Amino acid sequence: MSSIEQIYDRIPDFAEDVRLNLTSLVADETLSPQRKYGVLVASAVATRNSALIAAVESAASAVMPSVAIAAAKAAASVVAMNNVYYRFAHLASNPEYKTMPPRLRMDVTRNPDVDKTDFELWSLAVSSINGCGACIDAHEKTLGAAGVNSEAIQTAVRFAAIIQSVAIAIEAAGPVSPQAGD
Repeated sequence: MSSIEQIYDRIPDFAEDVRLNLTSLVADETLSPQRKYGVLVASAVATRNSALIAAVESAASAVMPSVAIAAAKAAASVVAMNNVYYRFAHLASNPEYKTMPPRLRMDVTRNPDVDKTDFELWSLAVSSINGCGACIDAHEKTLGAAGVNSEAIQTAVRFAAIIQSVAIAIEAAGPVSPQAGD
């Protein structure tokens, strides 16, 4: 049984729509395998659900080199930091914060060891999960300028939404019970 199938099995019946969305996501070929699984890895990391992260990373390892998986994790970690900072700067009523340098190290965004467009797409997915409008806007504009079409951008965000809902559904189901004979 594959790691993704184990996740399917953990999605409770009350979340049948989530299970069906995960099934359609796995079959979807809108994005290249690296873009798709990079979105899934970065999104899973953003959910902070260890079972989901392990399952998605295992599935991704069949189609992505380890350097790309590491880049997707890097996107999730650096974007999480940026999402907190830029969401604050955007939402704070004091406009001075928007003019102050963030003084956050984020060299990986300039040199991610993968195609920068892939990294941007993964960053957009994480920003969508984390709800940072300023970051969503910036990543979407960068992707559009790089020639990524609206369908690919929407697909990445849809995949992020599905991964987030999978994490919530399996958390709501509670811990996995040990099988007889374990």
